[in-house]
Amino acid sequence: MRLARIQTDDGVVAGEYEDGAVESDGERYVVGEDGDLAAPCEPSALYCIGRNYAETLEQKGYERPEQPTFFIKPPASVVSHEAPIPYPTFSEEVTYAGELVAVIDEHCRDLTPAEAEDVVRGFTIMNDVDALDQPGLTSRKAFDGSGPLGPWIETDVDPRSLDMYTEINGERRQAANTELMLWGPYELISFLSERFTFRPGDAIAFGSPGNPGTIEPGDEVEIWYEGVGTLRNTVE
Repeated sequence: MRLARIQTDDGVVAGEYEDGAVESDGERYVVGEDGDLAAPCEPSALYCIGRNYAETLEQKGYERPEQPTFFIKPPASVVSHEAPIPYPTFSEEVTYAGELVAVIDEHCRDLTPAEAEDVVRGFTIMNDVDALDQPGLTSRKAFDGSGPLGPWIETDVDPRSLDMYTEINGERRQAANTELMLWGPYELISFLSERFTFRPGDAIAFGSPGNPGTIEPGDEVEIWYEGVGTLRNTVE
């Protein structure tokens, strides 16, 4: 099942996405006619894992960390599917990263990996936009528009062996499978839950394979994950 949110004239409506429309309480809202897709959740925070693919470590010359590294994007970083990504005025080197994201469904903390499976509403996609020339992870990654999220939440998918790719203006820049992660999705949710209390709608991004380039105003970014869908945004 795909769970989506649509921005209508009367506010955001949440329901099941099917055949280009969101169905909720017997009503059908056609995307593009009745409104545009909103971000599929409203996280209090986006917890983002870094350095979770060996390819990324090799490309950037990092050593494998002893435990997962992470940073946090605030709610203001979120933009929805098809919404423009604002190019930050303070940077001249902006990169992308196509990441699988788990959306938490309940208030929870201190989970085992097995328990983590039971608290996930489903999976969506994030573009980890990075102002690479700025000092420190917060300056680089936590600004407005740095977390495009969508297009919907897929509830019926196993995240542990999914193909993915990222294309910039139709040119494939990333391609991998989630089985290449150094730490698996549910292991990472458990790790973070020792440190943070999750709330419904919180998002956990599991990192990205090697990132070979930058984005510029006018570029179209498409990130596809098998069984989930495609997140598409244009840089403005």
